[in-house]
Amino acid sequence: MLSAARRLGLELHVLNASSERDFDAVFANLNRASAAGLVIGAGSAFLLNIEQLAALTLRHRVPAISVWRNFAVAGGLMSYGPIFGESYRLAGIYTGRILKGERPANLPVQQASKFELQLNQKTAKSLGITIPLSLLGRADEVIE
Repeated sequence: MLSAARRLGLELHVLNASSERDFDAVFANLNRASAAGLVIGAGSAFLLNIEQLAALTLRHRVPAISVWRNFAVAGGLMSYGPIFGESYRLAGIYTGRILKGERPANLPVQQASKFELQLNQKTAKSLGITIPLSLLGRADEVIE
């Protein structure tokens, strides 16, 4: 990511948070860095506190994206990530194959192939962002 950001002439700041206690410091650092946006990782600490994170992005007026669908539902700007139900279904299939005697080392590695995009139009308006119609048309869900 760092090399891609440099090629685009962008400055990328990696801010780590491993628990809810770190969130205020991260947002303070975002403000000091005058960050134009935030990408929230897929860690469980983020999922467990997704509503708090959505509220913090609104309070600090930071456009943000997460892989978790409920981030956009909770007021975050957008979410884009795998359809987790599909991942769980595949995990169940793999579990069944292993329980029937297949060696895990012989099973192919699979990655998510179905993704969904949620856009929160209300949040975009509150941040002064106009989401292009072409993106709105591609969204799986637009939250008004």
